[in-house]
Amino acid sequence: MIVMIDTGICNLSSVHNAIKRVGVSVHSTSDRDDLANAEAIVLPGVGAFGECMQSLRNKDLVEPIRDRVLNDRVPIIGICLGMQLLASSSEEHGEFEGLNLIPARVQKLKPNAPGFYVPNIGWCDVSCQRDSVLFPKGAQERAFYHVHSYYLECEDVTDVVATINYSGQDVAVAVERGNVFGTQFHPEKSQDAGLDLLNRFFSYLNG
Repeated sequence: MIVMIDTGICNLSSVHNAIKRVGVSVHSTSDRDDLANAEAIVLPGVGAFGECMQSLRNKDLVEPIRDRVLNDRVPIIGICLGMQLLASSSEEHGEFEGLNLIPARVQKLKPNAPGFYVPNIGWCDVSCQRDSVLFPKGAQERAFYHVHSYYLECEDVTDVVATINYSGQDVAVAVERGNVFGTQFHPEKSQDAGLDLLNRFFSYLNG
């Protein structure tokens, strides 16, 4: 069973529909008991980091997610804010702890060249950084749709599998660390490129 976490503060329908389009059945839930049978976890998110983490705590989902991912090695993919929630901490509107599934900190984008803004909204060319599940060696470099004001700064650069050039800086937009995956961009809004990426992730689950 593929479980998609419903934090109660994000719209799941577009992600749910995109996953269905690649032929995968997904169950949306905010019930911690459903995680016990999850073969993989999808964590979408919109809004503010602290608010979303508090929602996960209120629903008693933080430790069950961590247990399934860290102890049972269940794959998880975070999308947009969901990727940022995988981090250890965030500076968005204060100091907040994340799920701590990947050693990283969420920081605000800092434009220092004309033509770059916060939030960063629109299609950005994504560059592969290493061979990975989401971006295998030889994969065509494509554009994906982004909407974000913050980004993930990983402690280990090998966790970064794809970046964009933002104001002269390589900003991580996809990560992989063992069974932990994340995309800063929205695959569900990225047309064929996004569907292809989702298909690679779910194909990976099947070995």
